[in-house]
Amino acid sequence: MSTDLDSALRQLRAFLAPGGFARNGAVITDLDGTAVLEREGRIYLPPEIELGLKRVHDLGRPVIANTLRFPLSVIRVFGAEWQRATGTDLPLVSLKGSQIGRIVTTASGATSFEEWHADPLSAAEIGEVLTGVEGMVADGVDDLLVFSYPRDWTQGERIWTPQPRRVEAARAKYLSASTVTSSDVGALREQLLAEPVCMLFLLIDVPRDHLMAYQHTSRASFFTHAGVSKRTGAEAMAAHLGIDLGESIGAGDASPDDFLAACGFAVIVGSNTVDYKGLRCTVRVDGIAALGELLATVGDSLE
Repeated sequence: MSTDLDSALRQLRAFLAPGGFARNGAVITDLDGTAVLEREGRIYLPPEIELGLKRVHDLGRPVIANTLRFPLSVIRVFGAEWQRATGTDLPLVSLKGSQIGRIVTTASGATSFEEWHADPLSAAEIGEVLTGVEGMVADGVDDLLVFSYPRDWTQGERIWTPQPRRVEAARAKYLSASTVTSSDVGALREQLLAEPVCMLFLLIDVPRDHLMAYQHTSRASFFTHAGVSKRTGAEAMAAHLGIDLGESIGAGDASPDDFLAACGFAVIVGSNTVDYKGLRCTVRVDGIAALGELLATVGDSLE
């Protein structure tokens, strides 16, 4: 695997040379840690990424976001910047592959999400998660938070805590949440089973050095329908758009980014351990600016 930018650029040009990307490829990128930055509480697309995205779009090739974020979060945080950078709708694989569609601008000028496909959790899968929640609550784990993401994207992110006294603190800490509530687990179960839910996220909201008491569980766990991942979401998106993942460029920075293994050219951004390799080539770059340079090179190589 190459870690040198000049070497990565040479390998990218070699990947592009046969013309498969220009005919049937796309750029598929994770967002947080890969293509966007956070500074002073603001999350934004760096200028290098904006330029790279524009160059790819100008070639007529799709740029797809593949993220754990829910659609309403993508709209709030990236919608306007993505529209400015590319001038077009944003194909979106969200919630770890469990919901795909596109961010669009309506006739009235509002930003909205148009769903193409979803794989909600089954009632049995939700019940299994809640059995674990019941056990933790019974064991006195009151630092637990349950995040839920309904298929109805307009509802956004909902947070549940078993402790009413933690509601205000969670609301202040997680500003992206639409609602923060507290109840018994039975009421939470009733709420989650009342409508389709695409993803659940369990978080024990305590410092890492206090986790010894909770050895029977992970500090943070994501739950989607069986077999659903960022890779299956990318495959569903590719089928919808008629693109070939084997002729596409994928970029990610962490272990959930398994869609990299389905892409012809995989770019790992940063120093995290990522076990997935592209079908034809895998490179590593040291940061988001370098990814932007790679994306701009796509435009230079195919003009």
